[in-house]
Amino acid sequence: MARLSPITRKDQIAAKDQAVFDSIVASRGAVQGPFTMFLHSPELAGRVAHLGAYVRFEGTLDMRVRVLAAMTVAREFEAVYVWGAQTGGARRLGVPEEAITAIRENHSRGLAPEDAEIVEFTRQLLRRHRVDNDSFKRLQARLGDDGLIQLTTAIGYYSMLAMTVSACELEAAAGAEVLRV
Repeated sequence: MARLSPITRKDQIAAKDQAVFDSIVASRGAVQGPFTMFLHSPELAGRVAHLGAYVRFEGTLDMRVRVLAAMTVAREFEAVYVWGAQTGGARRLGVPEEAITAIRENHSRGLAPEDAEIVEFTRQLLRRHRVDNDSFKRLQARLGDDGLIQLTTAIGYYSMLAMTVSACELEAAAGAEVLRV
């Protein structure tokens, strides 16, 4: 059970902040997951939602790259909610079960080389707080400068979500895959 009461209805926040609630619903279809926690700070929720809309929906970074990075972040932070949300999306994008298993079990066996590059970059950044030159150069050549920065920002965005849901002990959504921690 979450440590804070999830905010899922507009009447749970002050009238002056209800436009933030409406904008989150407009961009995502509903208030769910981390945003049920972020709305305890409505101004912050609105700003996070704005960044998230770009990272998740509007940027040019390939969706498969985004979901691999997001799953890796979720695993590294043991963020149960984020893991459940991302694995469903990964399957819809055709990410093989071997790749999902490799990330879940913290290894790289079964990852296609292009997927392994994303997972390794993300792990290095989160575990060592830096990325080795070879990994950086490979992804820079593959994604370009813009794509590399979008990937790094996606890792940061999903890290923020992961920390929030973990601190608040937000459980996986109903029907989502549960990460065992």
